[in-house]
Amino acid sequence: MNGIRILTLALTVVCLTAFMTVAAMAEDDPRQALTEASTIEQVIERGVLRVGFSTFVPWAMKDMDGNFIGFEIDVATRLAQDMGVDIEFVPTRWSGIIPALLTGKFDVLIGGMTITAERNLQVNFTDPYYYSGLSLVAHKEVAPGFDSLEDFNNPDVVLVCRLGTTAEQAARRYMPEAELVLFDEEPQALQELLNGRAHGFVSMAPLPSTQALKHPDILYLPLEENFTREPNGFAVLKGDIDTLNYFNNWIRVVQAEGWIQERYHYWFETLDWEPMVQPEQ
Repeated sequence: MNGIRILTLALTVVCLTAFMTVAAMAEDDPRQALTEASTIEQVIERGVLRVGFSTFVPWAMKDMDGNFIGFEIDVATRLAQDMGVDIEFVPTRWSGIIPALLTGKFDVLIGGMTITAERNLQVNFTDPYYYSGLSLVAHKEVAPGFDSLEDFNNPDVVLVCRLGTTAEQAARRYMPEAELVLFDEEPQALQELLNGRAHGFVSMAPLPSTQALKHPDILYLPLEENFTREPNGFAVLKGDIDTLNYFNNWIRVVQAEGWIQERYHYWFETLDWEPMVQPEQ
């Protein structure tokens, strides 16, 4: 009898120790604590969907009244409406946007993020809701007659782009010989090009083409088409299957409606929105 009691006591101690260890691990790891309950459930209970993004014309920018507009803003707003909740926009510096998601600063990242294997080690991605591609715009006087990536792959060439983007990765991959100068924001990189201190600017289409249209006396498009094709998805915390399932199905529904395609056409294939944008962007 005493032996049974001792065995029971020992098993109880082992179970309690294991439980306390798991609880301590959850406290040490904010991602585990955040995913114990589905993000979708938290959003519905809170009544607010918090969306992280970084400003990037025409994905997300401010209008003349200081309100956010853009392709991603439309997508996030429609998503919140379909969920029956309010929306809170959380503008975040691009270089810290994944850490901000992992530490719970917002619920979902909807910010023109390309799905990559490296990023997928940190976050889960939804199915692609659209495809983008990288392009390049060049300075007419600094880079006259350039018409291929090979022309830019030269030690005497200076390229500019935004830090931490797939544009940076592509520039290093396709034009490794060129000098690459990185900036925290797109407008800074563009200004460097406009000032004649760079040969070309690498970025997600359609930004290079819109800049060539805005500054026809200074800039031109050296390539006939984008030189990459990239899938873009929402980023969410790992381990939250319910949230990923909901977002994937929502994407399928609005794509079947043609709504995503219509918004893509408006923001990426026209300039009808340009008069609404604050000029410094």
